[in-house]
Amino acid sequence: MNLRKVIFLLLLIAGSISMSAQTRILKGVVTDEGTKETIIGASIAVKESTSGTITDIDGNFELDVKSGDILVISYIGYATQELTVFQQNNITIALKQESVLLNQVVVVGYGSQRKVDITGATVSVKGEELAKQPVMTATQALQGKVAGVQIISSGRPGSSPDVRVRGTGTALAGTTALFVVDGVLTDDISNINTADIVTMDVLKDASSTSIYGARGANGVVIITTKKGASGVTKMNYNNFIGVRNAARLVEMANAEEYSNYASAATGQTVFVGDYNTDWYDLILRNAWTHNHNFSLSGGSDRSTHFLGFGFLEDEGIVLNNKFDRLNVRTNLDFKISSKVNVGINGSYTRSDDRDVNLGAAYNNAYRAAPTIPGVIGGRYGNTSEYQNVGNPVLDLNNNDNKAVRDRLQSSGYLEIKPYKGLSFRSMVGTDILNINERRYGYQFFNDEITFLKAGGNQRSERSSLNQKHENSFRWVWDNIVTYETAFGKHNVKMLAGTTAEAFSLQWASANRQDVPADKDLWYITTGNANTSTNDGGGDKWARNSYLSRVNYGYNDKYLLTATVRADGSSRISKDNRWGFFPSFGLGWMISNEPFMKNISFVESLKLRTSWGRVGNDRVPSDAFTVTVTPNLAYPFGGGVATPGSAVTQIKDPDLKWETTEEFDLGLEYSLLKGKLYGELGFYNKKSRDLLINVKVPAVAGDEDGVVLTNAASIKNTGFEMSVNWRTRINQNMTYKVGANVTFNRNRVIGLNGGQPILDGGIGAGQIYSTRTDNGNPIGSFYVYQVLGVFQNAEEINAYTSSSGAVIQASASPGDFKYMDVNDDGRIDDKDRVFVGSYQPKAYFGINGEVSYKAFDLSVDIYGNVGNHVYNGKKALRLSGLDNIEKTLAYDRWTPGLNIQDEPSANSGFLPASTYFVESGDFIRLNNVTLSYTLPKSMISKIKIENAKIFVTGQNLITLQKFTGFTPELPDSSPTKSGIELNAYPTTRTFAGGVNISF
Repeated sequence: MNLRKVIFLLLLIAGSISMSAQTRILKGVVTDEGTKETIIGASIAVKESTSGTITDIDGNFELDVKSGDILVISYIGYATQELTVFQQNNITIALKQESVLLNQVVVVGYGSQRKVDITGATVSVKGEELAKQPVMTATQALQGKVAGVQIISSGRPGSSPDVRVRGTGTALAGTTALFVVDGVLTDDISNINTADIVTMDVLKDASSTSIYGARGANGVVIITTKKGASGVTKMNYNNFIGVRNAARLVEMANAEEYSNYASAATGQTVFVGDYNTDWYDLILRNAWTHNHNFSLSGGSDRSTHFLGFGFLEDEGIVLNNKFDRLNVRTNLDFKISSKVNVGINGSYTRSDDRDVNLGAAYNNAYRAAPTIPGVIGGRYGNTSEYQNVGNPVLDLNNNDNKAVRDRLQSSGYLEIKPYKGLSFRSMVGTDILNINERRYGYQFFNDEITFLKAGGNQRSERSSLNQKHENSFRWVWDNIVTYETAFGKHNVKMLAGTTAEAFSLQWASANRQDVPADKDLWYITTGNANTSTNDGGGDKWARNSYLSRVNYGYNDKYLLTATVRADGSSRISKDNRWGFFPSFGLGWMISNEPFMKNISFVESLKLRTSWGRVGNDRVPSDAFTVTVTPNLAYPFGGGVATPGSAVTQIKDPDLKWETTEEFDLGLEYSLLKGKLYGELGFYNKKSRDLLINVKVPAVAGDEDGVVLTNAASIKNTGFEMSVNWRTRINQNMTYKVGANVTFNRNRVIGLNGGQPILDGGIGAGQIYSTRTDNGNPIGSFYVYQVLGVFQNAEEINAYTSSSGAVIQASASPGDFKYMDVNDDGRIDDKDRVFVGSYQPKAYFGINGEVSYKAFDLSVDIYGNVGNHVYNGKKALRLSGLDNIEKTLAYDRWTPGLNIQDEPSANSGFLPASTYFVESGDFIRLNNVTLSYTLPKSMISKIKIENAKIFVTGQNLITLQKFTGFTPELPDSSPTKSGIELNAYPTTRTFAGGVNISF
């Protein structure tokens, strides 16, 4: 046996020597077929081997080959070419630029198609584009890149942006798009590592999203994560390290300016004292952030693997705020036979969110008097001595909050291809989320140990601990059959299947006071049992669906797509449980017609149109089930209290789906050999049977006086356009520039028999500031119209109605003059007017890239116009002793100055008016990234395949008309959106990093 092993080893060595003797060095150059210029960084690989290289700065390469090897040559924007090696030692390879429109593959629901064959409105964004920016979530990197998609983000670490596709089409059922990650449906992708993404495909119109039925009304974003490829295992490491700070702050009055204003407003002397506190300087900081990603990928002809690790840490610019996230992802695919494939995808995420009392602290920093110190020698200034405002530094230091989220998402599939064109795929996916929250408030007294000066109402005489545990489980099971065939001039692809989905959630919380301050003793059981309170609840729902889609093409000219899906949802009342969601689309490849042959500058031209219906069932699972409360006493016979039960919350037993029908018309073009390309699109989207809360008479006995029912309709009509230009100037320089714009008109077209929705109350006497009514955008601002400022008593007395009545008889000089709309001689709710909404009339993006030799520069800009924002902070602080903005300190009305824009100093709150409604227009330099690819000659010596270093800036410059902090305000109901109260400050980031492949 030993002799046989030795002989075998000798033969193996001899064979290796023989093979080695047959290899030689092949030298070559890769050029552009059209311009004849060389291409830098093109990939040359020997097919079915681990051997490969890339071209240098002059387009040259050297590679060990042997006769018969097949070379695979590829480069972004060019058609991949295969070439067999014979006896030549030098070779020139000319690559042809490929059409973006003709060759792009887009992932659609339950499959993929060539962009040219799609009859709906879809856009694909590559993962490399997303990974350029130092963002926390992948959707944030979409800002300004896709026409018809508006991304509204917050600066808060760990937050998820609101992704709105073609306007707002609901009031209460959620506005953000549906996400599909490797086939698993989810509403949140804040746990997804951007470095793991291959593509994000956005389905915008109802024809494209109807395959998702009840989940498709707000658009769909399909995320495909990275997989391995056959060949040697490759390793990649990338990171960025940077610093964040507040992108914009409102300049507040200093101590002297504040003292002058407060004294005038209250009629009392407010002394300046020894302090001049900048509260924002005390609670904000330059925050470090860093992100690290490492991946391994590879495989053989029988299996492939991808394994990715990621770690993100973001300190947060607000004191004591921090967010950490750990990601692990693995994607495994196995080829069992020529007809059977299986795969497993899995990801685990753990995030640690230190979310202190941000809202109160940030708002209090805006309102607190600068004459009070923040903290000196461990003792706090008492801002609540004569203000109803807490010390914001104490707000942050006195709370220790933490939320740990563990999320495990997984899926597995079996794919069988019994014969050519036919395949069956079964996929099971799960999503498990566990959340553990802890909120601890320290004990502190209003005394001279805590405060420099005792007095006021900021105190916490007992410590408190609240702990909450929440866990949820979601599963989905898809079974899809696909058949694809071609005969003659006909191409047919058919899909049919079923999908089932279920979700369950449970949560429980407990609270006790007098818990020791020692962190090792932060357990509910260590607190005072007499102060114990607890709560809990849950949710459960399920869906069952049947779906089908047919794609037909004739002679590469005429396209037809027909889709139908039937959804049954437990969230909808029994009689309306099943929804039917059809769609169809038509396409005409004009460029393939004979009459286009002589029009050489047109590479591709497609006209498409579609119609579809989709739904929305994002409502509480018990929305149609009445609430009965037991043990209620009522008088019966002689006034004696008798126990009984009663309906305390009325529900609509006939609750239905929200449905959206959309018509879409588009033109896709690629001209001048693919140098100029883009799309034009028109859409008309009507959403009906929208869920709103309708008031019911008090005699009905409903606890909150409203019933959730289908009683509204909204229409979004718009036009969107994208245009891109890319070209190579010479062998060293290429550039690409693109722009997109969307014009959208949002309008309520039906509302509960004309009964409006009043919302947007912020307190301080402003019960509501928005009104949703027929003919106006949802959540329109509905306020009093300011005409100017009364200069003297004569102006007040002269302001009369047509009947001669003094309209604002109780006004004083320096007060606002409001319009008497109905001319009845008084100012009341009937005098409010509509003055715009948060819904933008247009939003846009501009993107540019320039490559010169080994340098790459990219620039991203985005913004919106035509919307309005309500300055809620400003409305709350005009109360005499709150601090003010520096501009008001100087520009306020004073006797003898003819000031018409700002009122006098006052100690009362002002009503909701046009004074607080400001323009939401802005344009932002969102990202600038400069990178340098290190020379191959430098890095090959240390076994590195590619290496790039970069510097980047995020949210660098914003031009805005809004005088508040930011006009971008996510996380709000559409009926009251656009009101700035406790918005987390937007952040500016400067970072640098590397991207290395081994």
